[in-house]
Amino acid sequence: MIHPVILSGGTGSRLWPMSRALFPKQLQPLVGLNSLLQDTALRVADPSRFAAPVVVCNAEHRFVVAEQLRQVDRPAAAILLEPMARNTAPAIAAAAELLARDDPEAIMLVLASDHAMIRPEPWVAAVVAAEAAARNGAIVTFGIRPSGPETGYGYIQAGAALAGAGPCRRIEAFVEKPDHATAEKLVAGGKHYWNAGIFLLSARVYLDEIRRHEPEIAAAAAAAVAKGRRDLDFLRLDADAFGKAPSRSIDYAVMERTDRGAVVAVDPGWSDVGSWRALHEIAPKDGQGNVRIGDVHVADARNSYLRSNGRLLVAVGVEDLVVVADPDAVLVARRDRAQEVKGVVEALAKAGRNEATSPAVVYRPWGHYRNVDSGAGFQVKRIVVNPGGRLSLQRHSRRTEHWIVVAGIAEVTVGEQVRRLGPTEYVTVPIGAAHRLANPGKEDLHLIEVQSGAYVGEDDIERLDDAYGRA
Repeated sequence: MIHPVILSGGTGSRLWPMSRALFPKQLQPLVGLNSLLQDTALRVADPSRFAAPVVVCNAEHRFVVAEQLRQVDRPAAAILLEPMARNTAPAIAAAAELLARDDPEAIMLVLASDHAMIRPEPWVAAVVAAEAAARNGAIVTFGIRPSGPETGYGYIQAGAALAGAGPCRRIEAFVEKPDHATAEKLVAGGKHYWNAGIFLLSARVYLDEIRRHEPEIAAAAAAAVAKGRRDLDFLRLDADAFGKAPSRSIDYAVMERTDRGAVVAVDPGWSDVGSWRALHEIAPKDGQGNVRIGDVHVADARNSYLRSNGRLLVAVGVEDLVVVADPDAVLVARRDRAQEVKGVVEALAKAGRNEATSPAVVYRPWGHYRNVDSGAGFQVKRIVVNPGGRLSLQRHSRRTEHWIVVAGIAEVTVGEQVRRLGPTEYVTVPIGAAHRLANPGKEDLHLIEVQSGAYVGEDDIERLDDAYGRA
């Protein structure tokens, strides 16, 4: 079996306002109905070839990652939680350490969770064809046949065929992101491919190479796994140990130094979905070159990416624009300047704007909530609790809460009293009272929460008990 290792640690700030630090692009349905993470897992869902995936992700995203994989019937074999970002080389080393416990020769297929493939079938065939080379010690990467002189990707130069390794060719060189003139020459030469950051190799070979070239990373990853602790269905990597790993990409740490590198050329309609312009390029368009997603109406609009994640969006007489309307923020940008969104997000974060990092809909292991309105001394939320979901037993020291049930059945604990409420019924939770909300029914529970008090921030929570290990 091939063991997919899915890396889910990025933030994708160029795709703001949909992608935010607390709910990044890999968890968003940017290309179709599924999230990019779900599509990544489904590409390697054939149980005759692929084992259940190992996922490495930010601890903040753990419950959403687990739930999204469950939704597509592709639960993870393990979810490793990174205490801090350390780039791809340490993350892959941690996954390799975990897999090597059971089988040092385990074959890993390392995947980014935030890429798209329009035609994954030829790529899966290439993975199968390259497996023998990986089992013989090669570190195989997959080069994307360039469709044009792209300057946003690195390139891989392919050399001679690798004896007895099917479609694999030796890697001659890596080329950093080139300028346009250089990119034109690379594409015209026919020997260079886009570097997609996908790797097929054995756990033992990767650990051998990382010990050889980056011993600090190897030691940190080994200690982080050995000292890691189980937390429900997750493995929390030890923070002190993992924090000692230098931040390195696998390209810099291993691929540019190893003599085991090989490349397979493939054309699966791949994109790293790095910007709104990239999404415009791969998405279906109308007769005027517009991508229209959601409730969008156009009049004389051309070559634009128009997306509404809620209310009606109307575009009149516009051309070459990106317009993305989220419930709490709207982006309007020229399509050729979409890469600059990242800098705007950084500026918003420095200004203390919550919209820079937090999405309008905040997901929790029990369900989700949306901020509806707020002002001095109050906040209104719409809360949805999944069937069987239970919020933590908690209390607040600076606010009172009022819950009004809209749909479903709520089981409400306030102090020593437990009761059930139906639609239109309500309850008040006084300041300092221990309380809990649960959904004992088979349908989603919807309610409106009105918070009032001197302070209504999310950090005014003292958890007394929690079914999800957060107390």
